[in-house]
Amino acid sequence: MPRKSRAQLEAEARMPNLLGNRPHLVSVTPLELPAPPDHLSPQMKRWWTEVMEGYALESHHLRQLECACDAFDRMTAARELLLKEGLTVRTAHGSKAHPAAAIERDSRAAFMVALRELDLDCPQAPEFPYHRPPPIKSNRRR
Repeated sequence: MPRKSRAQLEAEARMPNLLGNRPHLVSVTPLELPAPPDHLSPQMKRWWTEVMEGYALESHHLRQLECACDAFDRMTAARELLLKEGLTVRTAHGSKAHPAAAIERDSRAAFMVALRELDLDCPQAPEFPYHRPPPIKSNRRR
């Protein structure tokens, strides 16, 4: 099930209590959001802040977010090196692919996996927030 954005959680907290006591919705806005790690680029620090303001993340999600930011920064650094030095390097045995090409590819894959695991692609909130979402195709009975 997709993660709910902070706005969705706040909207649910304001809805009439139709399903009984829901104590997990009492406090949806933390007093202080965690600051981005110091080693991140300014672009990733801005993204970290946007995600932290827009979503209610748990502690293990912060590690996933940091991994995603690290992978994106590594991918960007490798891309810049490739633009400066070219896609191939000369060796004693001829030319071969630049090692930064593999770093960029692997970092892009790591970023995409971390992004998918964070599940930030929340759909729009339904008109009635308590309806049951459709089942995942792989979980349906045949």
